[in-house]
Amino acid sequence: MSLEYAPRGLVGMLTPQANTTVEPEFNILWPRGIAMISGRLISAKDSLNARLVDYFDSYDQALDQFANAPISVAAAACTGASYLAGRDREAKVVEDIVSRRGYPFITAATAVVDALRALDAHRIGLVSPYPDDLTRASVGYWQSHGFDVAELASAVTRSDTFHPIYSLDSSAARSALRTLRDKPLDAIVLLGTGMPTLHPIAETIGWSGGPTMSSNFCLAWRVVEALERRSPEASTLASWLNGEGWAERLKAR
Repeated sequence: MSLEYAPRGLVGMLTPQANTTVEPEFNILWPRGIAMISGRLISAKDSLNARLVDYFDSYDQALDQFANAPISVAAAACTGASYLAGRDREAKVVEDIVSRRGYPFITAATAVVDALRALDAHRIGLVSPYPDDLTRASVGYWQSHGFDVAELASAVTRSDTFHPIYSLDSSAARSALRTLRDKPLDAIVLLGTGMPTLHPIAETIGWSGGPTMSSNFCLAWRVVEALERRSPEASTLASWLNGEGWAERLKAR
């Protein structure tokens, strides 16, 4: 079925309830002919980690928000939930959803894994906007997939705003990223789907540091690969890393 604004495919995106970054960044990242509808992951828990656990446990139910919309691919734009669930449980939940729903389901964390593997990256650097406990869980997650977290930079967070991550601006990622520029890294990942990252990533195009990606960046690339029914490949990722398409849309915006 072809839709007026999504002739190449409609994406069902699950987004944490207060996240203000996912929709704006994906609407810049999507190539022409791809569109998305968003469903919100909801939790009444009063701590970040408890909400993330709720989000993960509700993935399948949350997809009901899309009713009978002709979704081609569904995705979860929430990396933190994957860290707490762990590699094995995440893989099982994804498998069950794909079997039940009949379309690909991709988490932001597995998209990052696919991107790192496409680059044949082993030694990686992370820019984390998280509190220390979630950063540690993140490191454990990447290590479980076989990556060496060689460098870790913390983005500045604030406690006097509506959310310590979603209220950040891109200067937080930019400042942390600069500390990793001259490190011997195969790739750098800006973590979290709520920290704005597209301007800092665009500024690394052609720089001397490692290839730089974010959770949203990798998820958008991976979803497009699924829509095109391609296995994740270094050649298509290279085009994204060079800013093909999206960098001009970011500049125009």
